[in-house]
Amino acid sequence: MMNKSVGFIGGGRVTKILLGGLSKAGKVPGKVVVSDPSEPVLGRLKEDFKSIETVLNDNTKAAGQDIVFLAVHPPAIGEVLKGVASALKPESILISLAPKFTLARLSEMLGGHPKIVRMIPNAPSIIGCGFNPVAFSGSFSSGEKSALLDLFSACGDCPEVPENTLEIYAILTAMGPTYLWYQLYELLSLSQSFGLSEKDAQKGLQSMLTGTVRTMFESGLSPEQVMDLIPVKPLAELEPAMTEGYRNKLKGVFEKIKP
Repeated sequence: MMNKSVGFIGGGRVTKILLGGLSKAGKVPGKVVVSDPSEPVLGRLKEDFKSIETVLNDNTKAAGQDIVFLAVHPPAIGEVLKGVASALKPESILISLAPKFTLARLSEMLGGHPKIVRMIPNAPSIIGCGFNPVAFSGSFSSGEKSALLDLFSACGDCPEVPENTLEIYAILTAMGPTYLWYQLYELLSLSQSFGLSEKDAQKGLQSMLTGTVRTMFESGLSPEQVMDLIPVKPLAELEPAMTEGYRNKLKGVFEKIKP
């Protein structure tokens, strides 16, 4: 796949994330074209990834490559696909990075284009530690799937999953870091204010998080038993509100992004 040209329709966060993972692994294809309506966005990408070609508001050029990443938000997909349908080569592979639009719907919007992939990427892909589940349309051979998964592996784990689970993964793994990062950065800052060096605080936090998750899945204890292992719970009074927030807010988001 390294000899294939790649286009990104949209140069925002997810494009930076995927290019970051590919770059870190030394797997940036020889030709990468990124289109976006924002000159500053393209300028920042060019600074970070000097080998790419950026084009201002020229989605058809990005769509004319061998592998085309559709990196726009769901509300923009209809208009974007209408504008690039004629630019796609019959043998090109379209990879949608958004929830809500199914493989069948995307193909229909492109006049029956056969080779379509859906991926739900997450931010740790930028350092090659992502979890990016994918679903393929029925027109791919096992060899074609393997070649694409090898390319995707630069960004982390990319399991093939049933398409009807992708929106669940959008809630769990794509948006998941946002539920935690603000808390973790605050904890990191507080630990340093109490006297730990930055290096020691980072090491302690990383070790704590790894051990916490492993305890959940490897201890053989029930959730209630795991959460009872530590007697002092300084934020216990906030837990009901946070749990309710998870349930109410995330259920609403899931309903919004379902096909």
